[in-house]
Parts: sequence; C-alpha cells; structure tokens
Amino acid sequence: MRVLLDTNIFIPLEDSSKVLDESLGNLVKLSNQHGHHLLVHPASKEDIERDSDVQRRNISLSRIYKYPLLEEPPVLSANELSKLGLSQTKDNDRVDNLILYALLRDTVDLLVTEDRGMHKKAIRLGLTDRVHYIQQAAELLRKLHSKEAVALPSIRDLPTHNLDLNDSFFDSLREGYPGFDKWFTEKCCREGRHAWTYFDGPGHPRAICIYNEEESPIVTDDNRALPGRSLKLCTFKVGEEVRGRKIGELFLKAAFQYSTKNCIEHIYLTMKSDKQAYLQDMVKEYGFCHFGGHNGDQVFVKAHPVQPPKDSRTPLDYHVHFFPHFKCGSEIGKYIVPIQPKFHAVLFPEIQRQPGLFSHSAVGNAIKQAYLCHARIKGLAAGDIVMFYRSHDLKAITSIGVIESVHDLADTDKIVPLVSKRTVYSFDDISEMAEKRTKIILFRLAMHFEQPVTYQWLQSEGVINGQIQTIRKISDVSFRRIVDERGITNCVYAD
Repeated sequence: MRVLLDTNIFIPLEDSSKVLDESLGNLVKLSNQHGHHLLVHPASKEDIERDSDVQRRNISLSRIYKYPLLEEPPVLSANELSKLGLSQTKDNDRVDNLILYALLRDTVDLLVTEDRGMHKKAIRLGLTDRVHYIQQAAELLRKLHSKEAVALPSIRDLPTHNLDLNDSFFDSLREGYPGFDKWFTEKCCREGRHAWTYFDGPGHPRAICIYNEEESPIVTDDNRALPGRSLKLCTFKVGEEVRGRKIGELFLKAAFQYSTKNCIEHIYLTMKSDKQAYLQDMVKEYGFCHFGGHNGDQVFVKAHPVQPPKDSRTPLDYHVHFFPHFKCGSEIGKYIVPIQPKFHAVLFPEIQRQPGLFSHSAVGNAIKQAYLCHARIKGLAAGDIVMFYRSHDLKAITSIGVIESVHDLADTDKIVPLVSKRTVYSFDDISEMAEKRTKIILFRLAMHFEQPVTYQWLQSEGVINGQIQTIRKISDVSFRRIVDERGITNCVYAD
C-alpha cells in the first residue's frame, strides 16, 4: 500500500509535537515491517523550502529527506481545478490541491494529514475514507497486522461518582474549563449523572462522555430552545493515546440507543470549534447541525424524532439526519446478505453476547461498517436496505443496514483504504478475499432485531425459496411482511 504523507506531518507543532512524533514513529515502524511505502509529494518539499524560519525549515527538511518523493505526480490543470470546485489563491492552497489530486488520481492509496482543511476538502471530493489523521493511520496498520484478533472497544455506563477526579485524564479538562472540578462534584456527582467511559487498562479512563436529560432546554445566546426531551452530551473527551479506535463513534451510538429507548427528541452538545475541530467534523457525519452559539461555544444539535418523519431527503441523507429511522419505500432495493459466523462476529461483536442487545452498561461496535463478499449481483445503490443473514449456525436475519456506497475491486491496496475507518478486517482476510473480484458494501448499521428472523419463517412466508447462499433481492411486499412480523417502527414508506 502506498501512503502519502502531507507537509504538516514533518513540521513540528508547538502543542502536539510529542504525540505527533510518537504516532509517526509507529506508522513508520509498522509500514517498514509490513511492506507499505511512505511517500511525500514534491510540492511538500517546495512548501517547506519557503519557510522563513531557518531552524524549523532545516528540521522539517531533515525529516522529509527520509522518505522518497512521489514520482511525476499528476498535474492539476486550471480546467480540472474548476471542475473539482477547488480554489487556490495562496501557495498553501496550491500544495494542498496537488496532494489531494494525487490521491484522487489513485497514484497513492491513502493520505495522512493533520490539516483539518484538507479533511474538509476530502469530504467534498468523496475521498474522506482515504484521508487519515496520523493516529488513525497508525491505528489502522496496528489493526490490519495484529497477530491476535483486535477487539473493538466497548464502553461502560457509570455513575460519575465512581470516577476518580484525581486521575491525570481530567487535567486537560481542568485547564480548558475553569471550575470543572466544582461542576463535576456539585452538578454531576450530586445529581446522579452518568458517563459513558472507556478504560484502557485497570481503572484509568481514556475517554468519557457525561450526559444529562433535559426538558425543553434553552441552548443558545439568543434563547433558542429545543422542544421536548433532550439529551445533552455535557463533556466529550477522547484521550490522544486512544484516538483512531472509533470510541467517539461508540459514544454517539450509545447516545442514539439511549435516546431511542427513552423517547428523547434531540441530542446536542457544545464545543469550542477552534480546539475541537475533529469532534465537529465527526458529529456532522452523524447528522448533527450547527444550531447557534452559547457563551463562546458552538452548539450542535441532532434531531432524534420518536416517530420516523416524512421528509424529501434522499434515502441515505434521511438515514444520516434522522438515525435510527430509515426510508423503505417501494423504489428502494431490499437485499438479504448471507454472512458466515466468523465474519458476523467481526461485523457485529455486540450481539454475540445475547441477551442484552441494547444494554447500556456496555456498548461496542461502530455505526459505519464495511462488508466484503464475492457476490456477482448488480444494482445495489446508496440508500438501499441490506439485511444480514447469519448462515450455518443461527440461520436467521439479525441486523439491518443502509448502503452508503458499493465498489467492485480485486486489489488489496485499493480495498484497504475503503474499509480502513470501518469494522476490523485483517490484512490477511482482505488479501484472501482480493484473490477474486470483491464486492465492498459500505453501509450504516440501522438496527439489530431483538428476535432474529429465522430461515424457517422466511421460507414459510414465501420471502425466500431455497438456500440463502449469495446476496438476493427481495420484493417490497416481502420486506413489509418482515416489518409487520417484527414490529419495526423506525422505517417510513413515504416522503
């Protein structure tokens, strides 16, 4: 796999050089061990050479010379620049655009950058799955090449009074929020608030999300309110040493599950956009929208209606905005996807330990997922519904997802970037799959069935005929039978 390193990977950052150096060291070590190629764009070298700070320039050049340059990168013409909707009024813009264009033209497989502006451009260009922060990239290689199975983290729901406020994890919160200790003690502990917490080692928190239910709260300086019941994510912190493990996504999943169970209509949080840029980008991916300002912070809100609303958004946009609700009209494709038990365990680890499908004492797994197979079926599209059927032992549909995109590839180095930010697949698993042309289905998990839909029922109701050995499309009528049988309430048929 060819990995392009952005200019800022080599420039010492005043506030985070220690973490950056450690992550870069891990990335370099794992790349060397497993034959991945780290490259830099010639424009990065030119960018560094323009630095007027001689000492910093020399340090950065000493770092960049350790890596080979990307040979004859594609030239970005003015016409192509216009078609892509990119602007470049400054030299920095020109360098960023050239680097992203090299990725777009598939001269490399992944881009690693700490530049939030580059990540935002990548979203517009449809490249977000292939652009990583350095800690994400190092974590990706760790997961891909681990000799033991890498379990996705799980988070625990704890009363805040069970957390040790003297742990060094809370130091940065004290620095960023004057009066944090008093607020934690008098508001959180005494009012019995809970926190979703991730521990990486005995007794030491590495990520935390304190939450609180509110009734019609006023959330902005101009007195805008959220009608009905709301869930505020009061404190949201993922420690630097565990970033890249999708813990922030697990916190959001816990919030969505909690809100569904308790009929909560809005979820919101406040943040300092200049210091929490990564958090802002992440919550937007899951349907949060900017709502206003409050005491110098920015307020982001996600609508979480109890009943699926009618709305004209596309099926995929609808699901992102109103998760866990999804559209299932007759124009939307419905597919049964067979999955072997060993891959079912990788894809949906949180339902391998039934009962307690939606337990809030521990939440595992992620929302954005990837599924690989060799099915030859065509026609799957964004917004279509996929129902995962665990074959061999359970022989039942356990879960429903909404498709984001579908790809057909036969190159391990092309597949890895697509699935890298999603569920864990080992490099060996992907390499074995890629010996044949492989279908990659990127989807968002919508729900698990509390009671799986068995093969016997599917057959007796005429939903299927014969064994389920490959992906098969079912009729809208058949899907409605499943909806009625299992009492699915989070799908809507009309705009």
